[in-house]
Amino acid sequence: MFDLFRIKFSQDGGYARGRQSVSWIAPKLQFVTGYADYCAEFAGASFDGGLYRVHNAESASKAGDLLRGAFPDFAKRIVPFGYDWLGRQFAFDFGRMREAEPQILLLEPGTGQALEIPTTFMEFCEVELTTETNAALAVEFFDEWSMRTSRTHALTREQCVGYVVPLYLGGSDTVENLSITQLDVYWELCGQMLRSTRALQVGASIASVEFTTPPIESPLAREIP
Repeated sequence: MFDLFRIKFSQDGGYARGRQSVSWIAPKLQFVTGYADYCAEFAGASFDGGLYRVHNAESASKAGDLLRGAFPDFAKRIVPFGYDWLGRQFAFDFGRMREAEPQILLLEPGTGQALEIPTTFMEFCEVELTTETNAALAVEFFDEWSMRTSRTHALTREQCVGYVVPLYLGGSDTVENLSITQLDVYWELCGQMLRSTRALQVGASIASVEFTTPPIESPLAREIP
């Protein structure tokens, strides 16, 4: 199981064990074929310089809160399991089932889009990620960014490469509009902007953008309208 995944991706050192490896097994996930074995081996792992990361219990719980804030229409149907270098989150979508298996949803903070991936979890790991890797993870864009910035070490699990100006605010889909940022901060800011702009009419202009600081807490497919 997951032989093709192991061949395709190389784990980044220091991210596969320790506190990062606590498995994320929410009640719904116990019945997803292959997920328990996958999580037992790869929870908390980072691959190919941060290109793709697997959630652990801590990061998945935090991601779930951020996803529900940015995409409230999906709050009751999704459970995140992984994320990529752009901060995009892969989640089980229990609102779309096939043969008792949830299909996959990709949620993008930089574009404000939710994209359906019509596969089961096993198909996603063994087919989409291994044979359609560029479409799934924007590998060519990652390589261009890495070369342009002379990147020599992996992104940490807490980092992503976000759009300085999100695409839904007119930003360009180019390397020049990318910057390394903290994953949770990026999602929180994008969530604020998405909530503020969704009610606007097409063609409406935005005079200014104001962010509020979140409270500090203690110790491929088709677009959905």
